[in-house]
Amino acid sequence: MTYEEYLDEITTLIYELYEVDEDDAVQMVLIAQDNEFFVKYDEQPEMRTQAQAEIDAEVIYTARGKKINWNAHIALQ
Repeated sequence: MTYEEYLDEITTLIYELYEVDEDDAVQMVLIAQDNEFFVKYDEQPEMRTQAQAEIDAEVIYTARGKKINWNAHIALQ
């Protein structure tokens, strides 16, 4: 999937799985993006899988409102 499709999928997963308002889900993904959470995915398209999107949605949802090291998340690849 494209980079944009990947971000959209994560936003949708946060919205659907965690019953978060759609605007709030978008904001969570934008914050992660601003913190360079997705740099690896831009550079390594093979990482943009459904399974990884599900992991990332959980990481981003869990991290909401916390100060975290955004680049310490677990990736499948």
